[in-house]
Amino acid sequence: MTIESQYDIDQLSRIGKIVAFTIEEMKKSAEPGITTQQLDDIGRDVLARYGAVSAPMKTFGFPGHTCISLNSEVAHGIPGNRVLQAGDLINIDVSAELNGYYADAGHSFQIPPYTTKVEQLCKYTYSTMMKVILSLRAGVKLNQIGKIIQDEARKGGYRVVQNLCSHGVGKALHEEPYDILPYYEPRDRRVLKAGQVITIEPFLSTGAEYVVEQADGWTLTVPDRSLAAQHEHTIIITNGRPIIVTAC
Repeated sequence: MTIESQYDIDQLSRIGKIVAFTIEEMKKSAEPGITTQQLDDIGRDVLARYGAVSAPMKTFGFPGHTCISLNSEVAHGIPGNRVLQAGDLINIDVSAELNGYYADAGHSFQIPPYTTKVEQLCKYTYSTMMKVILSLRAGVKLNQIGKIIQDEARKGGYRVVQNLCSHGVGKALHEEPYDILPYYEPRDRRVLKAGQVITIEPFLSTGAEYVVEQADGWTLTVPDRSLAAQHEHTIIITNGRPIIVTAC
């Protein structure tokens, strides 16, 4: 969507804070012994407390209120009876709707005890996301998002998961601009405009450059034994610094 009023900003900020708080509450409860279904139930309850609903469930019929992915799973993991184990790499992705406005965010982290390899991957992916966000303003070419992600991944010794993209959001879970690629595409001549609402969500990997869909029709995994992390915010493009609506 493109922002047209202060009301739009206020409503996006409201659902954005709900999404951020939901992730925060789920993360607090993510410890060995809890199942991904129990974690999803916490997310469901937080959203319901504020009158929000799960966007993937509402839009696509996703079989969970949130997406919870473990280890070789990278995205769209279905909550179920899997039990969290010490050292697991977990990604919690929450997207929700309230009063016709949508926000989307994700967070990868490790269940203690921490290991240097996983912690560095998660922190580096977060810093890559923030470097992209802080570089964006009206007039910047859309393909600069992919260029920065690609350049930062190389600097850090990581690879980019190329078939998972950032996207427009706001009045729907996925909308224009679609397919904001995580690598540099010189033929993409689109330019960011003030008021546009988009996600920034790099997926960085220690090996694989793509994910594959599993038989359940949802879960996306790496085809090797590599690790992958994602961090995601919903932002509003302005003539200056972007507004991060999913910040805590």
